[in-house]
Amino acid sequence: MTIRPYLDQDADDVVELSLRAWAPVFDSIKQVMDPAVYKLLYPEGWHKSQKAAVETVLAEQHVWVAERDGAPVGFVSVLLHRDDRIGEIHMIAVDPEHQQKGLGRALTDHAVEWMRDVGMELAMVETGGDPGHAAARQLYAKTGFQKLPIARYFKRL
Repeated sequence: MTIRPYLDQDADDVVELSLRAWAPVFDSIKQVMDPAVYKLLYPEGWHKSQKAAVETVLAEQHVWVAERDGAPVGFVSVLLHRDDRIGEIHMIAVDPEHQQKGLGRALTDHAVEWMRDVGMELAMVETGGDPGHAAARQLYAKTGFQKLPIARYFKRL
């Protein structure tokens, strides 16, 4: 496995692997969220909005791809908040067939090291508190991130 900069020709593979990776997460969110609120957040289904979000990240952020046997199997994107000297892992995904093999950790470590190299003083990542995000929470804790409990509430109007 190698980690390399994202290339435009990776777009379709990265979008598809992210949708496969995040399917259980969105199933979990759907289970814990009020159905009417979920429908308002994802009126055309989560696939469409998440595909658009990944495409935007690929076009606008610093992105690296984990590659195995010449094919992308994971990715990480970083957003820099230069005024605050904070680097944010904005998106990370590993194809389900390649999970639990250290790729998430390798991508996280790569992103954090790059943030340090470009002068950031703090690394940040955000994830959900639902069961579908449990593996992400474990990864971030293992790589040295400390959790700040935050509650996000929704109310249908």
